[in-house]
Amino acid sequence: MPEFGSERFVLPQLRPPEDGPEIYAPPHRRPPENHAAVEKVVTLAKRQPEASAESASTTEHLDVMIRRIAMDSMTEVGRVIRDLENVSDMLRNEGERINREVNGYANLNRAATATMKVITESLKQWKERSSQNKEAAD
Repeated sequence: MPEFGSERFVLPQLRPPEDGPEIYAPPHRRPPENHAAVEKVVTLAKRQPEASAESASTTEHLDVMIRRIAMDSMTEVGRVIRDLENVSDMLRNEGERINREVNGYANLNRAATATMKVITESLKQWKERSSQNKEAAD
């Protein structure tokens, strides 16, 4: 084996292998083999401003479409919020109505209980008088 630094050591010629990765690349990604390919790239580069005009038009169209979709979405979100606020108001009103009805039933229950007490007391007094009258009659 030749040693580095000796006169007998010769570096091999380096050249790209013919079966290297370039042959697997798509044609538009391969290095140009002739001058015509370079001119084609230059021609494509000159066409970029036209593509920019089309790109600007497309961008404006997309911008308008996105704004319209966003506006539709915002309108729908606003409608849903209003519907939820209406439902919230309705539930609050129903809660207040039910609270009033429960209070009315509670008052009615207290009145019925008080009436029952009065009736019970009256019946006790009536029964006591009745038994006193029977005792007096005997």
